[in-house]
Amino acid sequence: MTNVPPPDPDSSRLGFDELLGIVIAFATIGTILAVTLGQRDKGFNLSRLLNPEARAPTASPSGVIPLPQQTPVPTVSPEATLLPGQEDIAPSPSPTSITRRLAAPVPTAQPVPAEAPQAGSTTIPIIVPAPLAEASPTPTPVAAATPIKFTDVPQDLWARPYIEALASRGIVSGFPDGTFKPGGAITRAEFAALLQKAFEQQPTSTALNYKDVPTSHWALPAIDQSVKTGFFRGYPNNIFRPNQPISKVQTIVALASGLGLKPTTVEQDVLKTYEDSNRIPNYAKAPVSAATTSGLVVNYPNPNILNPNRNASRAEVAALVYQGMVESGKVEPMPSQYLVKP
Repeated sequence: MTNVPPPDPDSSRLGFDELLGIVIAFATIGTILAVTLGQRDKGFNLSRLLNPEARAPTASPSGVIPLPQQTPVPTVSPEATLLPGQEDIAPSPSPTSITRRLAAPVPTAQPVPAEAPQAGSTTIPIIVPAPLAEASPTPTPVAAATPIKFTDVPQDLWARPYIEALASRGIVSGFPDGTFKPGGAITRAEFAALLQKAFEQQPTSTALNYKDVPTSHWALPAIDQSVKTGFFRGYPNNIFRPNQPISKVQTIVALASGLGLKPTTVEQDVLKTYEDSNRIPNYAKAPVSAATTSGLVVNYPNPNILNPNRNASRAEVAALVYQGMVESGKVEPMPSQYLVKP
């Protein structure tokens, strides 16, 4: 049996070198742990490591774990006033200063936020411009009809006002050489075309197919219209004679018939106005009496001389048609010393 010497009581104690090594080891481990946790969580808090209750959020009775409360960001009021001289110093203006500068030049716009600003957020107001007053449309003045001048219609011609008034409305026209030929005759077809342009009467009868008005005739639509509206009637045996010059009494009868004029006084008394009343055909006496009473008849050079059976001149037709338009309310009357007044 070997005898072992008893242990040295001082051998179980740590020496200074061992203690120093242990401290350095723990410091190194702590440094590594702090660096690692700092990189992974910028919001590392030593108190949360030491306090387990702070690390584990407690669920509410409803089972919802509340989010950690954040520190509210101070709200910058849009109405914040800058100190003098600071308006253009900031290198990157805040949304509030941008809003203030945009809203300043518009005197009629008021900054109206889309909704109430939330706490912890900066709201840029939406600029709602004031509605512009609706401008009332300016009426465009209607230019008066420009009189059309003809080289053979002098200023002192008795029928000049009638001719120019109808020409300015496109009812009568001149010839390619710029003349009107006021003393020339007018055919029945030409008179039908003139009636179609001057009046808009409603049809009262059906058109007739005249033997001497083929479908290719240039005035067929006007002739049909003048017959359907009661201005014109043809001759017996279904003849119209479109190329025949129209007489003055025929123009008066056509206008009186188409406008529906009726005698308002005794026929014989009215016809006494004309010194040549005995030349008026029997079929035309009532229409001529009605036209005279209505102020439709214009006689040149003597108002009391009708010359009923003479070919009507273009000037006379213009005067009679214009007076017919006055009777139907389409134009204003114009004074004339040749207007017949019974």
